[in-house]
Amino acid sequence: MPPMNSVPPTTEPLLTPAQFLKGVGPVKAELLAKLELYYARDLLFNFPRTYQDMSELRTIDQLEEGKLASVTGVIEEVDLRNTGTGRSLLGLLVKQGASYLRGLWFNQPYLRSKFQVGRRILLSGEPKMQGVRWEMVHPKFEFLADDDDVPAGRILPVYSLTEGLNQTQMRRIMQSIVESHAQLVDDVFPDDFLDAHNLWPIRAALPQIHQPRDQDSLEQARRRFIYQELFVLQLALAIRKWKLTHHRRAPPLPTSARIDARITRLFPFELTSEQRTAIDQIAADMGREVPMNRLLQGDVGSGKTVVAMYAMLLAVAHGKQAALMAPTEVLARQHVQTLSTALKASQVRIGLLVGSLTAAERKQTLDALAAGELDILVGTHAVTHALNQSVPVATSDGLSEALAGGRFAKLGLVVIDEQHKFGVNQRAALKRAGIDPHYLVMTATPIPRTVTMTLFGDLDVSTLRSPPPGRQKTHTYLAEDGQRARWWNFFKQKLTEGRQGFVIVPLVEETEAVEAASVQQTLDVLQRGELLGYRLASLHGRMTPIEKESAMESFRRGRTQVLVSTSVVEVGVDVPNATLMTIEGGERFGLAQLHQLRGRISRGSHAGYLCVFANPSTDDAQRRLDAFTKSTDGFELAELDFQLRGPGDLFGTRQHGLPPLRIADLARDVIIVEEARSDAQTLIAADPDLTNPTYAKLKRMVLVRYGEALELGDVG
Repeated sequence: MPPMNSVPPTTEPLLTPAQFLKGVGPVKAELLAKLELYYARDLLFNFPRTYQDMSELRTIDQLEEGKLASVTGVIEEVDLRNTGTGRSLLGLLVKQGASYLRGLWFNQPYLRSKFQVGRRILLSGEPKMQGVRWEMVHPKFEFLADDDDVPAGRILPVYSLTEGLNQTQMRRIMQSIVESHAQLVDDVFPDDFLDAHNLWPIRAALPQIHQPRDQDSLEQARRRFIYQELFVLQLALAIRKWKLTHHRRAPPLPTSARIDARITRLFPFELTSEQRTAIDQIAADMGREVPMNRLLQGDVGSGKTVVAMYAMLLAVAHGKQAALMAPTEVLARQHVQTLSTALKASQVRIGLLVGSLTAAERKQTLDALAAGELDILVGTHAVTHALNQSVPVATSDGLSEALAGGRFAKLGLVVIDEQHKFGVNQRAALKRAGIDPHYLVMTATPIPRTVTMTLFGDLDVSTLRSPPPGRQKTHTYLAEDGQRARWWNFFKQKLTEGRQGFVIVPLVEETEAVEAASVQQTLDVLQRGELLGYRLASLHGRMTPIEKESAMESFRRGRTQVLVSTSVVEVGVDVPNATLMTIEGGERFGLAQLHQLRGRISRGSHAGYLCVFANPSTDDAQRRLDAFTKSTDGFELAELDFQLRGPGDLFGTRQHGLPPLRIADLARDVIIVEEARSDAQTLIAADPDLTNPTYAKLKRMVLVRYGEALELGDVG
């Protein structure tokens, strides 16, 4: 894949294979290939992952309390022990001449294997005098080769490495390539654009991002590339949205006072003001001839399913069909149950399309769909196959092309539940099928603002933050092993009163076999111990769809009192009598996931109780768990989780089909995200196809990087 910051060049030097570059050769070229660095241009845009500010380089004798400093030395002693409070303490004694410095890390025992006596190291942090010795608590560190030159007064780049290649070698290679090739790169931005947006030209920015002369130069260079990366993404999203709006047509499905009354009378409760606002926004979208492309994000228990039901019934009121896609069969079947119960007094016909259906059942459903005898179809990825004969789409439930023969007779609306479980590729499949329905995606996982502006930047957004009136509170506790007996006694008391509960086991490894073993082991231990005499069952990924549905049905009907499961229950499972939850290994879950799990209880008339048992090994993990116990605001928790854990695989090809960001950080670069988004929308509003010749290189970069993933070439 070409580097993100250069247009594939016509000049030969930028395409020079790495082995022919000065200071590389065939041996180092093989090592660079492990880092996906094959050509001169790849190296040029191999940005440092961080920097060491050697203006703070000090000898141990020069240290001053409270002033940031960097110190080099040799590891003389490594010590890992437990403190009296149950925390671990890792100590490192570093020798520099006749002086010593101690580095300390609390609750990070996994670092022990990294440190070896006799190895050169650079520690950076805030020194403090303890007795007769200087200490740094949680310092940053970098290992140095014996011949590593650490010059004072400079800002040193720190590159990603592979075994056999050290920082000194990498810095020399990068310095050479910057000196010989940086001035050969053409800028994608016209000069007037650079001036208007206060951006450095690329030939000025490249040397300074690799060998900055000072902190200000580094910030200017980084801003140039961060802005460019985000601006190109925002251009791609803006182009996609413009083309969907101007080149696609959908059936107008307007609401009216009569239709609104017919739909809302089916709900045995008053809509909240936020639900009403979201419904009005959706109804306005569906009333136009342009396909609706809207994201409905709601906090746990905020009632987004009701809003989606309104949208589907609006389509049905106009004689159209609606499709509801769920990420799992368990959730798809639950949606059918919820819809069937809510619409039992109506004549709406509901069908189910999931992987566990027999061939005859599948054919019957698809035939009814094609004949217009179904109004709402609920299913998993199988629905995508029903929409699209020509384009195979990978399914989570093993469905094959046998499902490709069905067609909707008159599709008006597609609703996708838990959008983050699907991604861009599944969205695109609907468009490739040549169908122009209205399009609503939902998520009960609140999305950080910068992610909404990027990953979902081609969608309009409606938000539900508040739960409906009467929703009970969930009491959340963080406990240690010594408090287990007390918790299980309380748990049993509530079960005896008639309540039900979950026990959530972390997924230790990403394999179904390990998942099943972990769940089964926990189930066996509880049945013989803390929950002896109660009715327990399990739910995990190794079970067949029929087995999963049987387990859920038994739990819904109260035959099972406690369900031992992995986080497969985090999305959508709705059993009002379930008010108890125990989470094991809480440090293994993200904040958003913990919040989703908590949302499975307190869904009825009784208060909920959740206890998390955890052994956090990092400060961030402890902060995450503390925040979870103190807040029930999913949006607040999502932002904190994003700050602590970063975007992770949000932009991974596996999940969403978009290339990963290489230098921008959505948690850190909020201001630049907003700036790039505004600039991109302004440019596309004035020149939707970037026909201005001065933007030819920029347009080419957009298409090379995002054209396929976002279908920019054939949306219209």
